[in-house]
Amino acid sequence: MHKHWDNPIEHTMPAHACVPASFCIGNVTIAPATVLAPMAGVTDTVFRRFIRNASVFQTATFSSQSLSDAVEANISNAQSGCGLIMTEFTSADGLARCRESKRKRYLTFYDDEHPISAQLFGSEPRILADAARVVEDLGFDIVDLNLGCPAKRVCKSNGGSGLLRDLPHIKVIFETVRAAVKIPFTVKFRMGWSDEHIVCAELAKLAENSGLNAVALHARTREQGYSGNARWEYIHTVKDAVNIPVIGNGDIRTPEDAAAMIERTGCDAVMIGRTAPANPWIFRQIAEYTSSKQATGIGHYTEPTEYDRYQMIRTYFSMLLEEGPPEAAGKMKQFASWFTHGVPNGSQLRRSVYEAKTGSEVLARVEEFFERQLTAVV
Repeated sequence: MHKHWDNPIEHTMPAHACVPASFCIGNVTIAPATVLAPMAGVTDTVFRRFIRNASVFQTATFSSQSLSDAVEANISNAQSGCGLIMTEFTSADGLARCRESKRKRYLTFYDDEHPISAQLFGSEPRILADAARVVEDLGFDIVDLNLGCPAKRVCKSNGGSGLLRDLPHIKVIFETVRAAVKIPFTVKFRMGWSDEHIVCAELAKLAENSGLNAVALHARTREQGYSGNARWEYIHTVKDAVNIPVIGNGDIRTPEDAAAMIERTGCDAVMIGRTAPANPWIFRQIAEYTSSKQATGIGHYTEPTEYDRYQMIRTYFSMLLEEGPPEAAGKMKQFASWFTHGVPNGSQLRRSVYEAKTGSEVLARVEEFFERQLTAVV
């Protein structure tokens, strides 16, 4: 997944629209109508809880200490600006093959992560149905099918967006999984394989007719990958085609972008992916923007300070160390490039983090860097 955008479009404040206060996926209420996108290698339980805590919205203040306070207070999704969180995509075939203990490790989540959706990928209807039953038995609120991943290794096995070339097979998958579980069933997909093969409206109708409860469209083709601009007009096309909720995804970098997508497409909710690691406050900013716009007619939100960024990095890295996964140090280095976006002299911090050998050493170098930075500002 690319960390940057090609020629990003700047959206000004929309005249009327705001992100809705809520929407429903089957019997599950999502409030507000914002979704953290499933991202491979990113949205594990530590990151999901971190985003939920960073998204806590208070109309009166935007405190640099509030992230740490939220972690300690065990804030639920319903109290944050992020309405729904999703797991990394998980191989249905892998779930079917592994022991129960490993299944729980792949799909670990905590009670305060509700509502939460588990995303599966695969191409065999029976195996996907079995995996969906596992998801339901584990207590997830929603199960989602990935038809959007553009990775070659996934498409090669006819998973992710590779399936977009075979709608009859998708129909069998939809019907088989729908019959297997009672929890809401959704799908995330792209516009089509290529510009010559746009199937998003047809696919959305197929989902609705098969009993799915919502659809999410990343408004790019598989061939686009993450390049170019998302084409929101196709989200509008899908919204016109079905009566179930439509979640829009693609190029939401600011609260203005989120409101603009709602205004231009009529979608029921917005899904945010690669903006979240670079700006974990995006969901709180959307909530602040919405609240202020509804109160005064003018939307505004607070940008994080350097101290806020320090607290953010320190909190996430501390959560990783506390959770104790074997890959904690690697995760810290992975996220250093996201989290140092906008930090003065961030390249120095990244280099220092990459050279560290252990997770505790990474955290110590973060502390040292910001101690120098913040002291220099004073």
